[in-house]
Amino acid sequence: MEFTEAYKQTGPCCFSPNSRYIAVAVDYRLVIRDTLSFKVVQLFSCLDKISHVEWANDSEYILCGLYKRPMIQAWSLTQPEWTCKIDEGPAGIAYARWSPDSRHILTTSDFQLRLTVRSLLNTACVHVQGPKHGSKGVSFTKDGKFAAICTRRDCKDYVNLLSCHTWEIMGAFAVDTLDLADIEWSPDDSAIVIWDSPLEYKVLIYSPDGRCLSKYQAYESGLGVKSVSWSPCGQYLAVGSYDQMLRVLNHLTWKTFAEFMHLSTVRGPCCAAVFKEVDEPLHLNMSELCSSDEFLQGNSDVSEGHFRVMYEVTEVPISLPFQKPPADKPNPKQGIGLMSWSKDSRYIYTRNDSMPTALWIWDIHHLELAAILVQKDPIRAAAWDPTCSRLVLCTGSSHLYMWTPSGAYCVSNPLPQFNINDLKWNSDGSCLLLKDKDSFCCAAVPLMPESSEYSSDD
Repeated sequence: MEFTEAYKQTGPCCFSPNSRYIAVAVDYRLVIRDTLSFKVVQLFSCLDKISHVEWANDSEYILCGLYKRPMIQAWSLTQPEWTCKIDEGPAGIAYARWSPDSRHILTTSDFQLRLTVRSLLNTACVHVQGPKHGSKGVSFTKDGKFAAICTRRDCKDYVNLLSCHTWEIMGAFAVDTLDLADIEWSPDDSAIVIWDSPLEYKVLIYSPDGRCLSKYQAYESGLGVKSVSWSPCGQYLAVGSYDQMLRVLNHLTWKTFAEFMHLSTVRGPCCAAVFKEVDEPLHLNMSELCSSDEFLQGNSDVSEGHFRVMYEVTEVPISLPFQKPPADKPNPKQGIGLMSWSKDSRYIYTRNDSMPTALWIWDIHHLELAAILVQKDPIRAAAWDPTCSRLVLCTGSSHLYMWTPSGAYCVSNPLPQFNINDLKWNSDGSCLLLKDKDSFCCAAVPLMPESSEYSSDD
């Protein structure tokens, strides 16, 4: 892997959908860099500090959320002189997003008073009263033709279906939730999943015409759903719960066909490979290598104590670090708080928040645990390669950690004092964006051959 130098950032950083550009917030400025040369191609000055950045689907426009002001500014890469400013006045702006056609901006006002759709082509403006949430509760079909927007009125939750062409409400129906948490269209646009707040375990599947196809409730009397995710193929729906279990439903009967437990002690028989992060001492005579301190200053692994980080394959049984959440505090750190599917829908990774240093990788084809990655520090972020079954994660250290079906390995970041707190793939899987507290860099990732043989020494 090849790493770029570090560049300053003070907020959001993201690749454009076409992977050609990187948008970086630096105080009041939005810096657009070329992904290959890293040269600055555009520099836009905003009126306040940038809180949110989002590219339009066509990579031609980009919006900046200045939520402290509150205001939205949008820019065009092909027409730098074109500008757009949205100010809701006393209503404020809690969140802004692009429509699928890249020519409309949806803004949600403070206190969820209304959601407004504004056109960049004319002065047309459409209002939806009483949106349920600020940043959540809105989902678009994959073909970009329809939007599902959750609203609340008269103490009931509703789903409004809007045409993304005319922005007229095509229909609305009430849903059987106490306090709707979020909504998401299925990948084939044939169904809508809705789940309730953690106080009520309820997952509801609706057809676009408002018919309830299924109602799933794993248990009563206890904190319920924490995370929900469709598989890319649309055949599976994963539900992560506060009871530290992952349940997978099929799209034909909407019944569970797999339940995966996250126990603090993993015992046999177990086919999974357990990779544990360890420090291996380096047996080097530094005086024979060089007569100055340049080598020590340039190699973070050695300067931090003459060791290298690697994975060690551990036999079961193994006890994982477990943190029992306090019973007298809200939003306990337990349950499946992080999960995501691989592109081919074969694997799904999960993190049980009461065991934050362990990442579980499940094989859906064989309905078994494929691997466990046990880190020294809590896992900050993890992301699948958008082109293959390669997983990358970070823990706030100077290392990247990768897993493929053939093994796991650690990659050292050569930049001094650069701790990786967040990461993002570009759309073609060739580059990673890595974020530290106030800087970022990119790493060129080699394409993974179909039959790769990785080891922890790579």
